[in-house]
Amino acid sequence: MSTTPRSRHAARLRAHRRRSQQRARWLVLGVAISVLLAATFAVTAFSGDDSTIVSPLTSRPSSAPVTTTRPEPLVLATVGNLRIQSPVAQDGVTTVGFHGSGQGALVLQPVGPQANEGLLARLWHRITGSEHRGLPWYQLESGSLTTLDVGAVPGTDVYSPVDGTVVAIRDHIVSGRRFGAEIELRPSSAPSLVVALQHVDPDPALSVGENVAAGSSKLGTVVDITKVERQALARYSGDNGANVAIAVYPSATLGVP
Repeated sequence: MSTTPRSRHAARLRAHRRRSQQRARWLVLGVAISVLLAATFAVTAFSGDDSTIVSPLTSRPSSAPVTTTRPEPLVLATVGNLRIQSPVAQDGVTTVGFHGSGQGALVLQPVGPQANEGLLARLWHRITGSEHRGLPWYQLESGSLTTLDVGAVPGTDVYSPVDGTVVAIRDHIVSGRRFGAEIELRPSSAPSLVVALQHVDPDPALSVGENVAAGSSKLGTVVDITKVERQALARYSGDNGANVAIAVYPSATLGVP
């Protein structure tokens, strides 16, 4: 059946109305989403509920206690299947931070919410329900996160962050002076890697070849490296930023067989 100019015109009008209605529906949907985002942003930015990003650590006085108790199992970072636990009891941790380090260190995956994360990222996590649980941490500089700083006052006991074996104890020399040692551990769950801890005065009984257990084997105590090196952690810790620094390397990088 042939169509007349009038019927073609009517069809065009119907198609135009459908397109207009569809655009209107998309506009209403867009406005609704914008209102929802704005409301969520306001709640996130101005409400008093910051439990997922505000650490109880940040409100501690600078004179945190020297802790000698063993840490509870608390994973701070991962590298593949390797889980790095806190080397310090939680009541002795002032702040946790991540930053870059020397060449060869592997990128760490922090566990827990980022305390200085941007508002848009926080908003997105609220909307998607992808908020992290665990000890809050700070990103101390831009770039790859290859070093974990666990803040603690000098003299605090330091325990092994992994199950493994001590493969090296090297003096840590800064400006010609010895400030503790670098203790290198071969983790039993990832024997091709080495977990290196700095700013630690090793326990006199610790020796190369010794087996250590995460959270129960004492490695030494925290050294005050802040006497010769300014620590970025101090921006958030409320003190001079003394810490235990942890990095993970392929064993070949450090010359460990």
